[in-house]
Amino acid sequence: MNPDDIFLWRAPGAPAVLPDGTAAVVAVSRPDAPDDDYRGGLWWVPLDGGAPRVLTRGHADSAPDVSPDGRWVAFVRRASGGRPQVHLVEAAGGEPFAVTAEPAGASEPRFSPDGTRIAYLARVADEGRYVPGEDARAEAPRLVTTFRYREDGLGFSRDRHLRLFVVDLPAAPGAEPAAPEAGTPLTPPGLDVASPRWFPSGDAVAVVAARHAEREDDLRRDALRVAVPATGAPAPAEPVLPVPLTDADAGSTLAVDVALPSADGRRVWLLASDAGPTGRDFVASLTGLFVLDLDGPAPAGTPRRLTDADEVDLEGVLVEHQGGVLVAEQRAGAVVLAHVDGDGTARTVLDGEVVVLGAGVGGGRVVVARATPDSAGDLVEVGDEPRVLTDLSADLRATGRLRTPRPLVAQAPDGYRVEGWLTTPDPERHAPGPYPTILMIHGGPFAQYTHALFDEVQVLAAAGYAVVHGNPRGSSGRGRAHGRAIRRAFGTVDTDDVLALLDQALADDRLDAARTGVMGGSYGGYLTAWLTTRTERFTAAVVERGFLDPVSFVGSSDIGWFFGLEYLGDAAVEPEVVAAQSPMAHVGAVRTPTLVIHSEEDWRCPVEQGQRWFVELKRRGVPSELLLFPGEGHELSRSGRPSHRLARFEHVLRWWRTHLPATTGDATTGDATTGDATTGDATTGTDAQGAVRHV
Repeated sequence: MNPDDIFLWRAPGAPAVLPDGTAAVVAVSRPDAPDDDYRGGLWWVPLDGGAPRVLTRGHADSAPDVSPDGRWVAFVRRASGGRPQVHLVEAAGGEPFAVTAEPAGASEPRFSPDGTRIAYLARVADEGRYVPGEDARAEAPRLVTTFRYREDGLGFSRDRHLRLFVVDLPAAPGAEPAAPEAGTPLTPPGLDVASPRWFPSGDAVAVVAARHAEREDDLRRDALRVAVPATGAPAPAEPVLPVPLTDADAGSTLAVDVALPSADGRRVWLLASDAGPTGRDFVASLTGLFVLDLDGPAPAGTPRRLTDADEVDLEGVLVEHQGGVLVAEQRAGAVVLAHVDGDGTARTVLDGEVVVLGAGVGGGRVVVARATPDSAGDLVEVGDEPRVLTDLSADLRATGRLRTPRPLVAQAPDGYRVEGWLTTPDPERHAPGPYPTILMIHGGPFAQYTHALFDEVQVLAAAGYAVVHGNPRGSSGRGRAHGRAIRRAFGTVDTDDVLALLDQALADDRLDAARTGVMGGSYGGYLTAWLTTRTERFTAAVVERGFLDPVSFVGSSDIGWFFGLEYLGDAAVEPEVVAAQSPMAHVGAVRTPTLVIHSEEDWRCPVEQGQRWFVELKRRGVPSELLLFPGEGHELSRSGRPSHRLARFEHVLRWWRTHLPATTGDATTGDATTGDATTGDATTGTDAQGAVRHV
């Protein structure tokens, strides 16, 4: 990929399947250069033959849900510069119309079981806050009394809680109101809820929220049952308090992500992790599938875990199917689709080099959005043999610039197996090597690089670099022990593992062992910086949105009050233990030229982390630069403004051309040149940009 190939990127959301199984509806998103934004509409994808077609053409349409009778599609539409609102469109096609007009926008629409209402979420601002057209700088001061009061990518949150609403729908197509009706709030002020799912009776919605007395001191979240007034009944003066299905006040240790009532109303399926007796034991606490039996509207006992607490780690897919549920399981670089019965019996229904992004069921048919090494995502019908329904990455592949990563296995000094990938430049587009090599490190740390098409790797490979990336200890995808191996031991076995992967790759004579670089973001920024305090083997480094000083991180990060304390230790109690794992405590040892990249509104790894790293290097005479992105948060490289993502790629490649120039040229003639470190230009046989272009 070249940097501007990001405008060929097409990514699907989770599909919604019609009840009769004849078609699926999916949102497809793409970066758009003229608008410098993300655009996308809903696609109609037939399951019995026929080409996919566009169903809606909004600026940004997402999150479809199909009514139980298949007549309507509810979705979220965001106009350019506007707030997202829930809209309806006839499944047969037509002009969409809005059903909400929430001042701060609406999200997660869910049809009621009878199809007459939609539940949705909306933020409700405190009086005097976020008033359209008013100067936010003139607002009253904020009095903060809680640990959690802001979120990366959102901003301040305790003055605009996320509440559950319900709205009635028109009785028939063509009967839409002239203006959206006001939704009825179902949850009280001051309670943030998430993940609404209807009970089959239609008189309640399951949500997830932290509502227990100690919610400011731990990470537990409960599944709640929220009553819904009958259609036509007067709304209560105040929302009725939700009924806990899991109860942290009564001793539940679960952090629930999603609660899905079963179709027969006899149980609730839960995606949750166990936060332990302290409520903060989140380090490599695997997300599992639980089931909670019901006795009427109340729980009949405690949830039972159906998946292995030490080996099986699930992501956000939870769809009922054939008496059990479909879930997405992380497995060593893959995210596979599995079916789990109520007794815990599991079988894999889609595996291989795939990353499941979402799933939907209708008419007995299963449709999955999944990514692969040569696709950012497509719809696949799962059956005896997977049947691919779309080809959203065809334009990317047609460039001829995509490279397939090859599996890489190494042994750490203690014999531990380390898994990753090596991606090399196209020998027909570049000189045959040896290629300069970049070690890339993911964020998290409890996350994983996957088989999915990865723009970061592709852009570097297209510019003439070999790329090594993998999943050292501390990563997800290989069980609890693998993930917990670096608890209170940052920079130890994770360092051994990434260097073992790099050394294994450098045994390939196509790679230049004398010319290596290292880069990473968030925790990857941490380990990149840490490596430069340990060794001078790298020619240059890129430290992006890094976690660099665990001391100042506590309190400045939106998660800082618990993250460093649980992962590294408490500097107020054991300063030497924390310092032994802190890049900032060892910055004086760095001699490696470093590009520091940070977003000005990053509240996950606050910008002071990057600023201080840059200043400490600069004042010691280490060649360094600080690249700051205005208006961006922690997710810049994945979902930031497209022009900023493009600029980031160009600066990264400029840095590598300066400090680690790649040999490029016509491999068939043997003519080759290297990029000019003075001007940053590279000769490629195509164009100058063609040679160049996570926590």
